[in-house]
Amino acid sequence: MNALSDDEQFDNLKSFTKKYGSAMISGILIALIAFFGWEYWQKKNLAESQMETAKVQQLMDEARSVQGNENAFNALASTADKIVKESPDSVQAIQTQLLMAKLAYDKADYAHAERALKKVQHAKVDDVGLIQVVNLRLAYTQLAQKKYDDAIKTLAVVTDPAFKATADEARGDVYVAKNDIENAKKSYMSAWETLIERKQERQILQIKLESVGVLVDDPEVERPILETQVDKT
Repeated sequence: MNALSDDEQFDNLKSFTKKYGSAMISGILIALIAFFGWEYWQKKNLAESQMETAKVQQLMDEARSVQGNENAFNALASTADKIVKESPDSVQAIQTQLLMAKLAYDKADYAHAERALKKVQHAKVDDVGLIQVVNLRLAYTQLAQKKYDDAIKTLAVVTDPAFKATADEARGDVYVAKNDIENAKKSYMSAWETLIERKQERQILQIKLESVGVLVDDPEVERPILETQVDKT
């Protein structure tokens, strides 16, 4: 790993944040939604709670018309809260607040997104992964509000091994925002080592590492073989 000067690191950091900041966070949220998609939860819980599932499906259908319509957003939030009130520890309750958090985040209402996620942060649902996702998204809403210490505390409860790399990368993002380069390096490197071990996608993380002055070699990326041309004349 090659070391860069402090000035070079901060210049890289500013450039990276400007270029990738909001898109990076949005991409992470989209990736989480894809991983814990609606179809998975719908199929998993359809047999035991068809009525509640139908309510959430309707909520998601209505969400398509919310963009730019504050009244529609507020009405949707009210419906989501009713689902939570009726069954606070259900997967459906959590799914509605994840949806509301995304809608709020998309319109830069980070405080509303944080409130939505906190409503189900401590839900007693028999699915550790789902609660981990809630806390990961909560940390990013806190990061967006510059609540750095709160975000770090939230990430501390993401303890499931399956989410280690994601939590470490998120921690690195928080430290980057705090201009705490050393802790950002440590967090990103921890995530990198986990992803290398698991042979998972890590291109974005490699860019983040470079932005804080850490150059890493990916063992799975083959380097081109340069043939030496010999002059036989």
